[in-house]
Amino acid sequence: MTFKLPSRADHVGSFLRPQSVIEARDRHAAGEIDAAALRQIEDEAIAELVKWQESLGIKAVTDGEFRRKFFHTDFLLQLSGVEETGGIKKAFKNDKGVDVEFAPPKMIITGKVEHVKPIQRADYEFLAGQVSAPGAMAKVAIPSPTMLHFRAGRAGIPEDAYPQMQDFYDDVAKAYAEELADLVDAGCRYVQLDDTNLAYLCDTGHREDAQNRGMDPDSITHDYARLINASFDGAPEDLIRTMHLCRGNFRSSWAAEGGYEPVAEVMFNECDIDAFFLEYDDARSGDFSPLRFLPKGKTVVLGLVSTKLGEMESKDDIKRRIDEAAKYAPIEQLALSPQCGFASTVHGNDITTQQQADKIRLCVEVAEEVWG
Repeated sequence: MTFKLPSRADHVGSFLRPQSVIEARDRHAAGEIDAAALRQIEDEAIAELVKWQESLGIKAVTDGEFRRKFFHTDFLLQLSGVEETGGIKKAFKNDKGVDVEFAPPKMIITGKVEHVKPIQRADYEFLAGQVSAPGAMAKVAIPSPTMLHFRAGRAGIPEDAYPQMQDFYDDVAKAYAEELADLVDAGCRYVQLDDTNLAYLCDTGHREDAQNRGMDPDSITHDYARLINASFDGAPEDLIRTMHLCRGNFRSSWAAEGGYEPVAEVMFNECDIDAFFLEYDDARSGDFSPLRFLPKGKTVVLGLVSTKLGEMESKDDIKRRIDEAAKYAPIEQLALSPQCGFASTVHGNDITTQQQADKIRLCVEVAEEVWG
C-alpha cells in the first residue's frame, strides 16, 4: 500500500449549506415543493460547489452532503431493518465552555438488515458528472457501519432477529458491501467512512457509557475493525478506502475528547484502510504519539485546521505541528485537512462561507509548501 489520495490536501466532506438548499428543504418538509423540485435545487447548488472546490485547488471533490440533514441518518435509514429513535442526550461542548444540548438520533434495529436499493449511486453519478479539473475525483462519504451498533448496543438489536451478534455484524457488512459494489460499478473509486465511535472510545466518559450498554470498550475495537473490513468485501484494489474519526460536530460543538491511544494500535493495524482522517485541531485531541503505531503503506491525514472556529490558523503553526507529527510517523505517510466537516448536520458550524474557503485554501497552500 502506498500513498493513494489524489492530493496531500484533502477534506472531510461536508460544507455549509447555501440558503437556497436550506429554504428548499424547509419548503419540502412543509409540503410546498415535491422531491423532484428539491433535488433540482440541490443539483444546482452542488454544481456550483464542485466548481468552488476545484477553484480552491482541492482534488477530492464532494457534494458537501447538501442532500442530507444528518451525516448518518439519511444513509442508514435507507437500509431495511433500520429505524431512528431519540438520541442519547449528551452535552456537546464548545470553545466558550458552554454546554450545547443535543441528542443526535440513534439507529435501532427492527428486523433483518438488508441493502434493498442503491443508496448513493444517483448522488455519486451526478457529482462525478460535474467534476472536470485535472487530477480531481469524486469522493463519497458515508457513515461507518459501526453507527448501527454503538449508540444503542445490544439493547437496540432484537434477539428474535439476531440471537447471535455475529449474524448481525455479517448482515450489516453484507449490506455495506452491496452498496459499495454498486458505487464501484458506477465508477466510484474514493469512499470515506465517517466513524464517531472509535473516537468516542478514546473518551473516558463514553467508555463508561459503553460499558453500561454491555460492551467491553477494548474488545469492541477489534469487532469494529472486522466489521469495517468485511464491509469492503469484494471491493477492487483501486478503491481508495478512508475513514474519518469524529468526536462530534454540531454547531461548532463536540461530544468527546481524549487522545487516540486507546484505539490506535488496533485501528491502524487491523483496519484495512488506506488513510485515516484524524482530528488534531486542539488539546482535546491529545498528542501525536499514537501515530507510532501507523504501519508502512498507510496514511494519516492530520486535521490541523479547525472547522469549528472562524479564526484562521497560521501557516507556521501548522508546519510546526506537521513536524511534531513527523517525529512519530514518516512525513511521506502524512497529509493535511480540516479537522472535521464544516456542516455534519444541516445546521452548520458557526463560521462564514468566506472563512470556510480560506481554511480549504490554507490546507492546499500548506500541503504544496510541505510536500511539493
